[in-house]
Amino acid sequence: MTIEIRVPQLPESVADATLVAWRKQPGETVSRDENLADLETDKVVLEVPAPSVGVLKELRVQAGATVKSGDLIAIFEAGAAAATPSKASKPAAKETAKAAAKEPAKEAAKLGPAARRVVEEHGVDPSTVAGSGRDGRVTKGDVEAHVAKQGAAPAAPAAAASAPAPVASAPTATVGGPRAEQRVPMTRLRQRIAERLVQAQRTAALLTTFNEVDLSAVGELRARHKDRFEKEHGVKLGFMSFFVKASIEALRKFPVMNAAVDGTDIIYHEYYDIGVAVSTDRGLVVPVLRDAQAMGFAQIEKRIADYGTRARAGGLALEELQGGTFTITNGGVFGSMLSTPILNAPQSAILGMHKIQDRAVVVGGQVVVRPMMYLAVSYDHRIIDGREAVQFLVAIKDALEDPGRMLLGV
Repeated sequence: MTIEIRVPQLPESVADATLVAWRKQPGETVSRDENLADLETDKVVLEVPAPSVGVLKELRVQAGATVKSGDLIAIFEAGAAAATPSKASKPAAKETAKAAAKEPAKEAAKLGPAARRVVEEHGVDPSTVAGSGRDGRVTKGDVEAHVAKQGAAPAAPAAAASAPAPVASAPTATVGGPRAEQRVPMTRLRQRIAERLVQAQRTAALLTTFNEVDLSAVGELRARHKDRFEKEHGVKLGFMSFFVKASIEALRKFPVMNAAVDGTDIIYHEYYDIGVAVSTDRGLVVPVLRDAQAMGFAQIEKRIADYGTRARAGGLALEELQGGTFTITNGGVFGSMLSTPILNAPQSAILGMHKIQDRAVVVGGQVVVRPMMYLAVSYDHRIIDGREAVQFLVAIKDALEDPGRMLLGV
């Protein structure tokens, strides 16, 4: 039975998508729900699953094309099988076909778009990679760790393979080597990031204030309870949950930091949807902790860990990236000492975390070494005054330097 493969219904706020790559080619046999193609929107990568066991017969749209909901992109023959190779086929081709047939379909289904690209670049058999993601999903990090362990070298780029061999009589190359350039189109996500950041700088009166926090108390609390916490809740106790909790306490005291501008109105949110920036190979995404004020430390840590894993595997749903009233970004994981984060419009404030570093500080008249972190809050000066921004950051500092405040609500 012939089936038309069409673009699935895109989310309401997404007008179109880019067909990034075909994962199956005409004539290939596929299993039910196996991914046929990747569709990239400005927020997430969507997969086009096979409707049943069968053969992909014809591609109607090539990779790189822009498509909309319901567009016809391929023809699929349900229940069919790929043509049997002729007797003249080379033994090597037969062996390749056998190897492909042996690869479990479920292994392909467990690969996200990011992980799949790394698998293809390094020629890795995905069935040999242990998945650490949700439901055993193989993440990009899993593949990279496997490659590092095996010492596998990435496949040579096509451009390098096709480059002409140097002529013996050619003049000696310059000291700097070839001055190559590449022109690569932005991904949809990168285009969207660029658009939003430029919009934030163009429409908001951005200003940043700084402070520093002594994380000794948080570090001691984590060290004292981390083993029991992980045993009880099945997740590690990190720093991010403390910062989310401290931010909520400060937002309660200074509600304008949780507000947004709408024309000549200010919208004060009476809930706390905290966005947590996650870096992926495709760019920065900000999944949202809905009603974070109702979450405990374990819930926050579990949700952030889940978001991070699925973000890097390209598995976040669009609704998980929408909204948010306040954002936290952590450049410290990359070694950043200080930065001025840009607003995640239409939000009016964003907290920047940085690297924790032992520094000499004066406490009670004595010079001591403490684990210190610089904090930064960028805010929209149209509705937030400097006094409020500074006091907000001080409130976060106070909560972190005396974590008991968060339990007692003082």
